[in-house]
Amino acid sequence: MTTSSPTAAADLPAVPSLEAHLRARRAEGRKLLLPYVTGGYPIGEWPHLIDGFAAAGADAIEIGIPFSDPVMDGPTIQEASTIALAAGTNPMSVLAEVAKTEPGIPLIAMTYYNICFRMGHERFAASLRQAGISAAILPDLPLEEVKSWAEAADAGGIETVLLAAPTAPDERLPRIVERTRGFVYSVGLVGITGERAELASSALEMARRLKDITDKPVIVGIGVSNPEHAAEICQVADGVVVASAIIRRMLQGGSIDDAIGFVGELRQAIDSV
Repeated sequence: MTTSSPTAAADLPAVPSLEAHLRARRAEGRKLLLPYVTGGYPIGEWPHLIDGFAAAGADAIEIGIPFSDPVMDGPTIQEASTIALAAGTNPMSVLAEVAKTEPGIPLIAMTYYNICFRMGHERFAASLRQAGISAAILPDLPLEEVKSWAEAADAGGIETVLLAAPTAPDERLPRIVERTRGFVYSVGLVGITGERAELASSALEMARRLKDITDKPVIVGIGVSNPEHAAEICQVADGVVVASAIIRRMLQGGSIDDAIGFVGELRQAIDSV
């Protein structure tokens, strides 16, 4: 008796390499901008953010797949995810909508390991690839436990992005940068996502520590709240992830055009560095 096997990567749609794309843009002297979209929010409109952010100057886009226990997400992302989940959003509905977009830049799924585990590593990787997604961030899956998923992701053509936190000792960082694919996610401060009035000194220090040991793109996220923060970070790092500051604008009544305009402001700020 034979059993069906997961879809081979060769049988799935081609997706751009995240790391190759970011390296190429960096080689042009460009700082890298990775804005965030909550899958399912705003209801009915959110897929337009993907193409809109690309047009506004994003180099790649992080797409959050809502989860009921988002341990890394602060109140802003949690609120958007709660709205999306209450409206019936689920992982497959997010991926189905993503597959309809044509941003022309790499897409990154950001979610939690329980979704990957329940779906199965091979199926999850294949589902991301089928939707046109190049990479995945699973922030609650640490380096010491990532091997099984990362190997399945490699085989399925999905790049696994790992996080490096300010609390990581120096001897651990080389192992993180060796295993990460796409870029190194440099966590700007200890804590959950969200806006801060001041840029944490740890954001700059962490970027310096990583830049000293790797040539992979180093992108800072968490606590990057405005164009001024983004420009300051990009004096050290290769780029920034911006999430809560984008989502808050819409939660407070702004339109998707307002969010797209803000991404354009971020682009202009980091281009001045």
